[in-house]
Amino acid sequence: MLGNFTYSNPTKIYFGKDALDGLNAELPKYGKNVLLVYGSGSIKKNGIYDKVVKILKENGKEVFEDGGVMPNPTNEKLNEGIERARKAKANLILAVGGGSVCDYAKAVSVSVNCNEDAWDKYYMRFDDVTCDIVPVGCVLTMVGTGSEMNGGSVITNHEQKLKIGHVFGDNVFPKFSILNPEFTLTLPRYQMISGIFDIMSHILEQYFSGEDDNTSDYIMEGLLRSLIHSADVAVKNPNDYEARSNIMWTATWALNTLVEKGKSTDWMVHMLGQAVGAYTDATHGMTLSAVSIPYYRYIMQYGLKKFSRYAINVWNVNPANKTDEQIANEGLTAMQSWMEKIGLVMNISQLGVKAEMIDGITKSTLVMDGGYKILNEEDIKAVLKASL
Repeated sequence: MLGNFTYSNPTKIYFGKDALDGLNAELPKYGKNVLLVYGSGSIKKNGIYDKVVKILKENGKEVFEDGGVMPNPTNEKLNEGIERARKAKANLILAVGGGSVCDYAKAVSVSVNCNEDAWDKYYMRFDDVTCDIVPVGCVLTMVGTGSEMNGGSVITNHEQKLKIGHVFGDNVFPKFSILNPEFTLTLPRYQMISGIFDIMSHILEQYFSGEDDNTSDYIMEGLLRSLIHSADVAVKNPNDYEARSNIMWTATWALNTLVEKGKSTDWMVHMLGQAVGAYTDATHGMTLSAVSIPYYRYIMQYGLKKFSRYAINVWNVNPANKTDEQIANEGLTAMQSWMEKIGLVMNISQLGVKAEMIDGITKSTLVMDGGYKILNEEDIKAVLKASL
């Protein structure tokens, strides 16, 4: 481990079939007014809403609702949520849903007591938090983003054709998160598979960087092998509790800031996918799957030894009598075959992207500098065209 780092993660996790009981331990720590944040209303159909509200009432809480959070939360919705939280004088924001709901709750939490425009402050200028933060708790119903144990918050501005993530410090992390794998079992197959690839992409975008020998890469290889195995089981039997619980826990470890320590990180697949999402409003994980193989084939030559290692250690490619390039190519081919097998979207045209949109998506793509190649505008266009 050659890098210097400080590691802190203050989020308390309650995991398992009885995890929701953790609310009884957490709620007394906060004031009376709770802003209950959720998505389209599926939690009212599957019974999770009733269970959560019952516990809130039993703990003497006044519940104020903020429903309708969309899969790609917008700046308009964020402004609406800020006003709801202010009117409620919220002492706690409880997000019940997937990563988008948790992301949104964090964005609201840092904006309630701030007089500046939230989009400009946090997503255009990337300013630090300068006002009091309303605590956030999460009850997770969909896995993938890792938002339950980090400071990430992604918001979309359709008018500006931008989808941007701000990674806040550990003062914005959820104070607690409830992870009951049973809550994910009613998720539609498309969403489950999308979440699985979001997890994989989080790991890969931290893995494909650097040339040193570090513990983080070994951890990530183990997480990837676990994810691939559990995903294969879950795709065949979505109700397999053990597989779904392993996927849920892997998602948390993939992006709770641990495995990035001591190394640089890439994140260009997310930048490309988010730009596609800003134009199409497509499901996040599918925007990532659609650009991943073209991107990794494009940069492979610049990080050949790591791509070769990935092929051997994750996809069990036999390296005998092969060059690093041959091994690396076999690894990406194995990854592509697996992606196709589980039903992921493999090109951006399936998500509604047209050739004439490429220039605009290119301009909406933020460029990161932690990977094996810093992309210029022509590089981005080449990857996007290969993704069509």
